[in-house]
Amino acid sequence: MLTDIAISRAATLRPIADVAAGIGIPEAALEPYGRTKAKIDVSALPTREGPRGKLILVTAINPTPAGEGKTTTSVGLADALNRTGRRAMLALREPSLGPCFGTKGGATGGGYAQVVPMEDINLHFTGDFHAITSAHNLLAAMIDNHIHWGNALDIDVRRIVWRRVLDMNDRALRQVVQSLGGAANGYPRESGFDITVASEVMAILCLAEDMADLEARLGRIVVAYTRSQGRDGRQPVTARDLKAHGAMAVLLAQAIRPNLVQTLEGNPALIHGGPFANIAHGCNSVIATKTALALSDYVVTEAGFGADLGAEKFFDIKCRQAGLAPDAVVIVATVRALKMNGGVAKAALGGEDVEAVRRGGVNLIRHIENVRQFGVPAVVAINHFDADSDAEVALVREMVAAHGTQAILCRHWAEGGAGAVDLAEAVAALADAGAGQFAPLYDDDLPLMAKINTVATRIYRAEEAVAPPSVLAQLARWEAEGHGHLPVCMAKTQYSFSTDPALLGAPTGHVVPVREVRLAAGAGFVVAICGELMTMPGLPRVPAAEAIRMDADGVIEGLF
Repeated sequence: MLTDIAISRAATLRPIADVAAGIGIPEAALEPYGRTKAKIDVSALPTREGPRGKLILVTAINPTPAGEGKTTTSVGLADALNRTGRRAMLALREPSLGPCFGTKGGATGGGYAQVVPMEDINLHFTGDFHAITSAHNLLAAMIDNHIHWGNALDIDVRRIVWRRVLDMNDRALRQVVQSLGGAANGYPRESGFDITVASEVMAILCLAEDMADLEARLGRIVVAYTRSQGRDGRQPVTARDLKAHGAMAVLLAQAIRPNLVQTLEGNPALIHGGPFANIAHGCNSVIATKTALALSDYVVTEAGFGADLGAEKFFDIKCRQAGLAPDAVVIVATVRALKMNGGVAKAALGGEDVEAVRRGGVNLIRHIENVRQFGVPAVVAINHFDADSDAEVALVREMVAAHGTQAILCRHWAEGGAGAVDLAEAVAALADAGAGQFAPLYDDDLPLMAKINTVATRIYRAEEAVAPPSVLAQLARWEAEGHGHLPVCMAKTQYSFSTDPALLGAPTGHVVPVREVRLAAGAGFVVAICGELMTMPGLPRVPAAEAIRMDADGVIEGLF
């Protein structure tokens, strides 16, 4: 079998104008970025007559080093839906440079279920992440500049909450001291960097309905608090107070437009936005999703990491804010990952171990039960590996069937859309039946800590979520300021239902410690940082960057 990048390079891509024309995008709405990718001006699209398309979410069990393949499955499913005569589109996130040069690699699928051009998408693409980074850091610069020139807003330099961002894993920047070197360089203070995918600007771009909504949300970003205290305590300072939101919006004017590319089989894919699900809300943009729903009859989207993170936030944040109601869910699992959850080391995954599948299967069953809480019908996709035995696959089907769900073996990695036709038929049948009764997990009027505790107990199956008095007091202040109606965005390890990444399977009775909370008033949620999770990742001992180079013919090597 060829490598992913070799398969990608061997593909003959359709001109992007032909891809666009095939789904009814007029030339006036197409802004080409070369021959194989383009941005879409959604304001120039025709209005859809009749009902919108069906929305299908692809999620997964908790990730392991064995791999699960959400993006690969999403691509294979979209291709399979088109193969069966249905008009389907993909709506995916953009990759971050951090994982590309770290451990995880790119995010364009794999085998014969990929979106292309693979190198472009994984490296810079159309510049959206750079625009988000620039807009975010412009605001940071304007905070320090305002203080330098007299501080008319009375900002307390000890209470600036807006950090800078960079789209790269760099642990050295987690905590920094800035503005050294004398009065000309500003006031020294402690600060730090987050990765761009954790930026509130990224979340805003992905949740905004249009340019006006984007600018309004940017203006609501809380960046600091005042030194003086009014009747209600220290006052928040926003990007609008600094008059920064207009310029930030200008920097994002092109980035807000969805990116059109294609699968290896020439089917359309909108790839736009890229918040991580372990530290942000983990979904592609609302604009791209709604555009795809207006252009096709079935839209396949995904949410990052396991369903305990990405799917929960897709339902409780994205769908709540955007008024979306998903029609079906696909939960991706692999026999290999279930065996790892059952205690098998990665090096031993090639051998048959039915009992390990049974032990690890509790992780998959937990995710099925959790998705069911949101009232959306689900099907399980078993992403096939050559070493999977018939007995192991049969056991997965048996366990899933015992919980009222169907499990379908898929070979899209090796066969493309043809390997996921059975999955496509099952998913379309679920979506077309209209039997779902979607509802978020909690009501808007629940107190913020109660929302955190609801996710912890009902999704993570923890005994409770706990927080120090300082965090509880902060949540109470935000509720008093009118932010109590916001949903919560849980930031925790993706590897476990708990906050301990080594605790695999389906643990119960654990405690979820909330270390810190951050208000994302513009994005419209409150972030609860749990356990030891970092919002700026570090590179591994042997980063992928060590193997990435360009050969004498100008061909990139080592990217995966």
